[in-house]
Amino acid sequence: MRVSLTRFLAVGAIALGGILAGYPAAKAADAIVGVSWSNFQEERWKTDEAAIKAALEKAGVDYISADAQSSTAKQLSDVESLIARGANALIILAQDASAITPAVQKAAAEGIPVVGYDRLIEHPDAFYITFDNVEVGRMQARAVFAAQPKGNYVFIKGSPQDPNADFLHDGQLEVLKAAIDKGDIKIVGEQYTDGWLPANAQRNMEQILTANDNKVDAVVASNDGTAGGVVAALTAQGMEGLPVSGQDGDHAALNRVALGTQTVSVWKDARDLGKRAAEIAIELAKGKDLGEVTGAADWTSPGGQKLSSVFLAPVPITRDKLEVVIDAGWVAKDVVCKGVKSGTVAACD
Repeated sequence: MRVSLTRFLAVGAIALGGILAGYPAAKAADAIVGVSWSNFQEERWKTDEAAIKAALEKAGVDYISADAQSSTAKQLSDVESLIARGANALIILAQDASAITPAVQKAAAEGIPVVGYDRLIEHPDAFYITFDNVEVGRMQARAVFAAQPKGNYVFIKGSPQDPNADFLHDGQLEVLKAAIDKGDIKIVGEQYTDGWLPANAQRNMEQILTANDNKVDAVVASNDGTAGGVVAALTAQGMEGLPVSGQDGDHAALNRVALGTQTVSVWKDARDLGKRAAEIAIELAKGKDLGEVTGAADWTSPGGQKLSSVFLAPVPITRDKLEVVIDAGWVAKDVVCKGVKSGTVAACD
C-alpha cells in the first residue's frame, strides 16, 4: 500500500497522542493535491482551477491535474496517474458519478482522501463540496416563472450521468408544480443533455421546437452552456427573447442577460468554491478525518449515503442585478454590456 511521507507523519502524530501535532502543518509544503477535471468545455472550470491553484500556492502545496476530456474511461486512468505522481489528496470533478467509484476506492485503499467537487460522488470516503443545487433550480424556475407565469414550458436538463441535473430539476419542479397542476403551465418538452454540451442542448431544443410547431413560451435550462444552445435554437427561429434560465455566471451568459435573450444566470462564485475545496484538500492531506474538516456538516444523499459536506450559497443574476457580478470583479462591465443599447440596462449606463 502506498503511503506518502506526509500522511505517514500525520497518522503517526495522531497515534502518539499529539506529540507531533504541529508536524503536519510544518510539512504542508510537501503535500501534493491532484485534481481530476471531467473536461474544460465549460468556461467556468478555468475559473475554478485558478482559484484552486492560488489557494494551494498560498499554502505552499503543489498542484497537479488531468483533463478527462469528457471521457469516463480516461478519468479513471487519470486518477490512477495522479496517485502515481504522488498526490496526497484528490479533488475530483466527476464525469460520471457512478463510474468514478472504482477510482475513489483505489484512492481510499492507498490512504488518499477524495474531495467530490461540485458533483456528487456517493461514496463514504469522498467529501462533498458544492453549491446548493436544489436552490439553484428554484432560483432558475422563479425567474422564468416571474417572466412567464403561463404557457408552454420546456425543461432542458443537465447530463443524465450527473446527479446535479436531478437536484436542479427537483428545485425547478418545487417552484412550478402548482402552476403545472393547475394547468397554467404545460410541459411540451423535456430532455437531458449528454455531457452538458451546448451542441446537444441546441439539437434537443431544435427537435422540441419542430415537434411543437414553435409553440414554446419559456425554457428552463439547467446551466449557461445549455442555455446558450437553447438561445441559438430560438434565435434561428426568430424567437430570441423568450424566458430562458441558466447558471454559472458564464461571461457570454451574463451578456445574454443584459441583451435580454437569457432571463437569469444563477451565479455560483467558482472562486469561492475552488478556494474552499483547496483548503479542504489541504486539511485532509494533513491528516484530518472527513468529519473534522472546518465547516463540515453531515448530509444524507438521495441514495442514503451519509457524507461530510459543505454547501455554498448561489445568487440569481437577472438584468436588474448585473452590477453584483461587475462590482464583485467577476466580469468586466464592457463584457457584460457588449452590444447593449444605452439606457436599457442600469448596470451598463
